[in-house]
Amino acid sequence: MTTGPNGEPPPDDVLDTDWALWGLRRYCRGTARCAPLHAALDRALSGDADIGFLDHDEVYDGCTDPPRLLAPAAVDEITRALLEADIDQVLAGLPDAPAAAASAVGFQGFRGDVRVYLVEHFLALCTFFRGARLRGQCVIVWID
Repeated sequence: MTTGPNGEPPPDDVLDTDWALWGLRRYCRGTARCAPLHAALDRALSGDADIGFLDHDEVYDGCTDPPRLLAPAAVDEITRALLEADIDQVLAGLPDAPAAAASAVGFQGFRGDVRVYLVEHFLALCTFFRGARLRGQCVIVWID
């Protein structure tokens, strides 16, 4: 990976999933058929090891966990779990009514189609992790 003049990664090496994956993880929590996907999402959102070199005031405000690292082996494991998940099957029980669907994923007041929102961001995550896996890269998880 190359970096920009201030050390930031190029735009293609950054993924912003908004709040979608948090909602999908919440929806999958406690559901046996979703357990592998829940574990993969949890790890993709939490990372593994604290990478202290980014834990300073210029890039980390201390409001959430510090940036965390997913080594290439972890990226491979997560990618496999993501690609094995059938997102349509996972979301099969999501209510059709917009307000009920939003509530099921913890997005009270959400405007729009929750299913489309979740699928779009899930597929973006799959693509991102697949690309990192193919290049043998690690992933830094940073919630801001």
